Amino acid sequence: MIKKYLFPDRYFDDIYSITTELLTKLGIKGLICDIDNTLVPYEIAVPTPDVSEWICKIKEAGMQVSFVSNNNIERVNEFNRDLQFFASADSIKPSRRKLRAAMAFMGTDKTNTAVIGDQIFTDIFAGKRLGLYTFLVKPIKDKRTLFFKIKRMFEKLILKMYLKM
Repeated sequence: MIKKYLFPDRYFDDIYSITTELLTKLGIKGLICDIDNTLVPYEIAVPTPDVSEWICKIKEAGMQVSFVSNNNIERVNEFNRDLQFFASADSIKPSRRKLRAAMAFMGTDKTNTAVIGDQIFTDIFAGKRLGLYTFLVKPIKDKRTLFFKIKRMFEKLILKMYLKM
């Protein structure tokens, strides 16, 4: 159960290791991206130049991009303002509903869609439950709340098991 639903297909230090060449090789046509701590830290409201360039390369390669976030609508809309992709806020991941909506909007399905996120219990679990390809990236900058510290502790245990495979 842990391996099937909580192990990512790939684990990278950051999004920049997820190249268009890799995505093409995997047959990926659509990416569902988490925003906070995956693409930018929580306190950065808009895409950084590096993130914008990474997204631009993906678009130029003919792939679709969408954002599915558990954060609020104001935050997600501000991040997506200039990009104008499909973007969903308050997504309650690991719920799969907004991931399905993103795939419908992009015209992709579970055979050619990937999820990119920094959290095993939200991003990876949601993607795996739909049968999507999943990329886990190291968190850019963690929240320091007790809830996040406890969650990250359990994620580190799962990641340790994953890395021993």
